[in-house]
Formats: sequence, C-alpha cells, structure tokens
Amino acid sequence: MNLRRDVFQAIADPTRRTILLLLASQAMTAGAIAGNFDTARPTVSKHLQILTECELLRQEQNGREVYYSLNPMKMKEIADFIEPFRMMWETRFNKLEEVMKKYKTEE
Repeated sequence: MNLRRDVFQAIADPTRRTILLLLASQAMTAGAIAGNFDTARPTVSKHLQILTECELLRQEQNGREVYYSLNPMKMKEIADFIEPFRMMWETRFNKLEEVMKKYKTEE
C-alpha cells in the first residue's frame, strides 16, 4: 500500500520542523542530522523518509554519503499557502493596535 503523505501533517511534527531548520543553511547527512537529537538513528531516518516523500527534502548521493537538503520550491508552496492567513492576521492586529492607541489617547 502506497501512502501519500501530506506536507502539513509532515511539518506538524516538531522533530521534522527542527530537521527543516537544520537544513535551512546547509545540506547534511543523516548521521549529522541524527547527531542533533536524543533519539535513535532509525527514528530520525523515518522522519527524513517522510520529509523526502513529501518532497520537502532532496537527497543527493556524494560518494558513499547521502546528503539531505531543502527543496525550496516545495517550501515556497507552503509559504504561498500560508501567506493569505498571515496577511489577514496582520491586518487584524493592525486594526487592534489602532483601537488600543485610540483608547489610550481617550484615557
């Protein structure tokens, strides 16, 4: 059975979000990534598998090592999806700030 992984389910896990943060600046091997966690390497490997299946990570073979790196296009898809929500909340917070300033001035 081939399960299709959902990107948002994948990034809901704090370990996987941490992996994405680790890979934001440089490609790393599974061993280097696992070295940042207090969990077993197979657990980290499963997280890497899920992130790769969701196309959030890319794998590149370099000799005997496999390096993981972010897939910027997939990350952009997530950012594009979230952007309208961010804009909506920013607008709401700005309106609230205006109300609070007005309220404070009236005191």
